[in-house]
Amino acid sequence: MKKIFDVNGMSCGHCVKSIKNSVEKLTGVIHVEVILSEGKVNVEYDYNTVSSAEIKDVIEEQGYDVK
Repeated sequence: MKKIFDVNGMSCGHCVKSIKNSVEKLTGVIHVEVILSEGKVNVEYDYNTVSSAEIKDVIEEQGYDVK
């Protein structure tokens, strides 16, 4: 499954790395792409293993606002 998250608060390369690294650690996540210029995080994941709510929580734990 693929989902695009709208993320507010990303401003630099460190933000990109922080989100990418934290989401990639979740079991079931296949691919993460952070698009800083658009404020988007594209995630491909196995919905049987991890939920979109869990992915959202991990991004928010890094200090970002997910819509």
